[in-house]
Order: sequence, then structure tokens, then C-alpha cells
Amino acid sequence: MFSDVSAQKQGSSLLCHPASEDQGPVFERTSPAYSPCPERFKVGERSFSRQYAHIYAARLMQMRPLLSERAQQKWGSDVLIRKLCDLQTGEQCCIVGTLFKRMDLQPSILREISDEHNLLPQPARAKYISETDELILEDELQRIKLEGKVDRDKCVTGSVFAIYGAERNDGKFTVEDFCVADLPPQTPRPVLSSDRFVLLASGLGLGSSHADSMLGLQLLVDMVTGQLGDQGEQSGAATISRVLLAGNLLSQNTQDKDASTKAKYLTKKTQAGTVDAMRLLDELLMQLVASVPVDVMPGQYDPTNYTLPQQPLHRCMFPLSSVYPTLQLAFNPHQANFDGVRFLGTSGQNVIDIQRYSSRDSHLEILEETLRLRHLAPTAPDTLGCYPFYQKDPFILEECPHVYFSGNAPTFESKLIKGPDGQEVLLVTVPEFCSTQTACLVNLRTLECEPVSFSAFAADEDEESEMNVSH
Repeated sequence: MFSDVSAQKQGSSLLCHPASEDQGPVFERTSPAYSPCPERFKVGERSFSRQYAHIYAARLMQMRPLLSERAQQKWGSDVLIRKLCDLQTGEQCCIVGTLFKRMDLQPSILREISDEHNLLPQPARAKYISETDELILEDELQRIKLEGKVDRDKCVTGSVFAIYGAERNDGKFTVEDFCVADLPPQTPRPVLSSDRFVLLASGLGLGSSHADSMLGLQLLVDMVTGQLGDQGEQSGAATISRVLLAGNLLSQNTQDKDASTKAKYLTKKTQAGTVDAMRLLDELLMQLVASVPVDVMPGQYDPTNYTLPQQPLHRCMFPLSSVYPTLQLAFNPHQANFDGVRFLGTSGQNVIDIQRYSSRDSHLEILEETLRLRHLAPTAPDTLGCYPFYQKDPFILEECPHVYFSGNAPTFESKLIKGPDGQEVLLVTVPEFCSTQTACLVNLRTLECEPVSFSAFAADEDEESEMNVSH
């Protein structure tokens, strides 16, 4: 673990007399082999004239062979796999389709503009599930209501399932069992000779009013660049081979939703809230990229397109740090190989959206569920904005990652899961840094993960409080 690598030697060198006139030992930072996969989430021709039905059709067409194979493995090779138009009442069979969850509490634009009918707008909710929700399975031609052994509250719209049961006389399908596509095939992880770490951080929240988060962020930068601690800490910092920032680099406070509706003469001399925050981000990145390669993913509050997949932040916004070749402006979702270890993850919008429309609360549980569904964002485009892809759904997982992460989580969690064919995947929920002062380190050699916390002076603490860096 990183804490063992950076453990201080007996007798801190910070309190010792310099051994010689030189500047001390020099620690070489290991540079991993890096290969991004930018074409997968790149949006070329931007046309929003297409219907979103095409992405659902492409999703079902891609997932049907996988789920048919899984159904035969689970219920026997002689199981009947029917389309909805071929169902016969009372016949035990399997159907493959896309789940649709009818929810009375789901926000609707029609309800939002219902003031003319003297109706009160809906209050904001943390979750939109209710006892009246219904599950419906759709294929290319028809749909059917589901009842039986399926947890309605845990399901979300857009998931592709294989369901076993029979149609009743009232036209509803009684579910006896179901299965998902489960983990995709995985390329074996290479054997590394030494410990190398990738630091994951998200939710820097620049532009907010919390000064203590800026102090913690500077401590993080100093630790990575080797300017913090004694020789033991510096040798540990040299094993951090890459930094990955998973979205929400700017604070929500920088978003001025009323600016677009104000008259031009009122905002003529007003500077956007994101300008100072981006300047500060550029200065912080310059300190990092001068020492270590950095991948920068956009998030919900960052200046890029809103819909998934989010395109990289433009280089012109980083005049100081963009001159370094170590700055990699990435997509959201982001996929890349570090020394043969495949990383895949998002800035957290997909997980947060599933949390709103299901009874699941744990970000780690939702992350595992999306991996077993083989889909990064099943709720897109229903409740999560995404580009209207036409021929292929890029969010389908065709190859299993070794590290699967999600940013802007309330707390740090990690878990190593194993698939039916021997796949090993490390799941990581990267905490929001501005509220937790915590990042995390992934060991490329062992796939172990640990949090690194940067506690600073807080307003409610006494004067004897001390800054602390713990891992």
C-alpha cells in the first residue's frame, strides 16, 4: 500500500542536520505506458434532429444476443426465447427486452408548465419512487406489464433484462426469475514488478466560498509533487505515476442560471463566475502537470456540453498548463490503459441519476449494478441527458475494465468483485474533494485502493487544531 511505501524512516529527516552540501537524493517518478480510447465517446457530426427511439433500438439489438446466451446458461439450452408478439398465454418462456418504469412522481415538462391550469408545481424530491410505479418490458414491436419476482423499486428505465415466466389471462407477464448480461470478457492484467499508483480525485469545487477546501487542495498538490514531508514521503510521492481528476472541477456556485435571461445591458460589465475559477484551476494544473501526467475529465458544473458523453474541456481555457504535454483533456466517460490496467469511469452523473429513480442509496452498489448490466448509463436518455446516437450505443460495455470508478460520491468506498469467467474488477467511488478533503490511490500492481485525507483548520475547531495528511 502507499502508506507502506511512503512510511517515514526511523528519525525523521526533517529534524536532522543536512548530511552534505548537496540537495539530497533525487527520486525519479515512474511513467506508465498510457493509451487512451478517445474515439469511443467522441461525438463527430452533431445532429439533434433524430429521435431517441433509435438509441433504445440499438441498445436492445446489441444486448439481445448476450442476454439470450446468458438465459440459456441459466435456464438450460432448451429454454424457449420468445418475442412479445409470439407470446402464448400460460406458456413458460423467456423474453428479452428493455425495461420501462412508469413513475407518477417523475418530473415532467408538462407539469412544469401547468400553471395555466392552476395546478401547483411539484416540490423538489430526493427520490421519485412510489408505491404506484409499474414495470413494463418493451421490445421492437410491443410492451407488456410485469409482475412477480422482480424488485420494482431497484429497477430503472433503460435496463435490458432477460425474464423467465409466463403470460397470464389478463395480459400481464408473471416473472419467476430474471438475469442480466453480467460482466463482459476481460483482458488479463499484466504483472508489474513494482508498486505504481494512480491518484483519483473529483469534485474540487473551485469557485466556492470554502477556504479550507483550497488549503486541502494545495496540500494534495504539494504531496503529489513531492514538496510535502520528508524523504520517505517524497519517495512515496514518486510512485504516483498519474493523476486523474473526475469532474466537477468548478463549484455549483459558479453557475449563474439567470444570466441568460437578463437583458444584455445589465450583464455587459459583469464577469462570469467561471472565469476566476478556471484561472485558479489552470494555475493548480500547472503545478501538477510540471511534475506528473494528469487526466482532466469534465463534470456536471464544468464549462462543456451538458449531455453525455461530455466532450473534453477546450485547451484555450488552460493557457498556462496546456503547454505541457502531460496534460490530457479527457472525455466523460473516460477510458484509458495505464501500464495495461484498463480504467473506465464517469464523473458520477449516471450513478446519481440512478440513485434518484431507484431505492438504491449506495454509490458502490449502483456502480456494481451498472457493470453487471453491461451499461454505463441505463437511464440515458430518459432521465439523464445524452446525445441521440443512431447506429450504436457507446455506453454498452464490450470489454471489462480492471478499475471501474465513479466520481463525486459522498464517501469513499471500494470493492473487488469477481465475474463468472474469472474477471476481477476494482470498484471505486471517488469522494467529492471539496466536502470530504479526500482523494484515493489505486495500486496498479495489486489493485488495492486506499483513501488519502487532507484535514485542515475548520471553523468549529479550536486554535490547537492541526493540519493532517493521512493515508
